[in-house]
Parts: sequence; structure tokens; C-alpha cells
Amino acid sequence: MNIIRAIDRRLEEVLLVIFSTIMVSVIFLQVAMRVSGNSLSWSEELGRYCFIWLVYIGISYGVKKQRHIKVDVMLLLLKGKAKLMLAIIANLLFLVFSLYVVVNGYSIASQLLSFGQQSPALHIPMGLVYMATPVGFALTTIRLIQNLIVQFKMLMGKKELDVDDERDRMQQQEGEDES
Repeated sequence: MNIIRAIDRRLEEVLLVIFSTIMVSVIFLQVAMRVSGNSLSWSEELGRYCFIWLVYIGISYGVKKQRHIKVDVMLLLLKGKAKLMLAIIANLLFLVFSLYVVVNGYSIASQLLSFGQQSPALHIPMGLVYMATPVGFALTTIRLIQNLIVQFKMLMGKKELDVDDERDRMQQQEGEDES
């Protein structure tokens, strides 16, 4: 149970650190090699593929921390349960989109895997590169479901109502800093 809890808490962070480290190291190595008059044929490709995986895992991390990009004009006008209801609707719509991307992304990636197409320099199956989309959105789906469970508990009164958004948190922090 502790392993599952640790994976739930740290999966995205670990993957983001791994992909970032690989990407930065490989790009730095490529720059150093070019300065010395040599060049690596595979480094740009690996850096690009790490960046692709980084983006899709980052979406899940943003949802987990509830800091994903959103238009919050309506949220600024609403308070309490109305704000919570709008957040639930937004998460439900995002969940539908996420499931759509998982299904179709997996279909495309598995089709590319069956074709056997490989990347030019590293000879990595291109289906594995394209698998970043369904994997990232599958993690996003899990995080959205976790958020929705918490939001429904708040709506039912089983959990304290917390509908502060990033702007509210920043204003509270500024108020604490001034005092």
C-alpha cells in the first residue's frame, strides 16, 4: 500500500525530473561537442523526444496540483458552491476530452508500432514516441477523477469547502507577507 501511495504522490515529479535531466544533459553535450568541432547525430532527436514526454506528463502534473491553464473569468464572479459547481463541470468536460485523447492517441500509437516505423538517428519505434500522448492523458484522467472525487465530497458536505483558486491563494499570501 505504501508503494502505491508513493507512486500516487511522486510519479509525475520523478518522470519530469528524469526527462528534464536527460534532455538538458543531452543538449548540453551536443553544444559542447559542436564547440569542439564534432557533432552528435542522435542528441537533438533524444532531446526532442524527452521534451514531448515532458509536456504530456506535465499536463498530468498540472492537473494534480490544480494549476493547469484555464480561463477563470467566471470563477472570479462566483463564490462558494457555485464556484465549486463550475469547477466540477469544467473538470468533467476536461475528463471527456482526456478520455477521447487516450482512446484515439492509443489507436494512433499502436498503429505506428505495427507499421514498424523507426526514428532516423536512434532507431526508436515511433509508436513509443507517440505513446506519450495516451500515457500522459491517462495519468491526467486519473488525476481528474481524483480531483472530482474531492470536489464531490466538498459538494456533499463531507469535506471542508475549499474553492480558492491560484489568484485567491496569492492574495492571501501577499496579505500574510505584509503583516
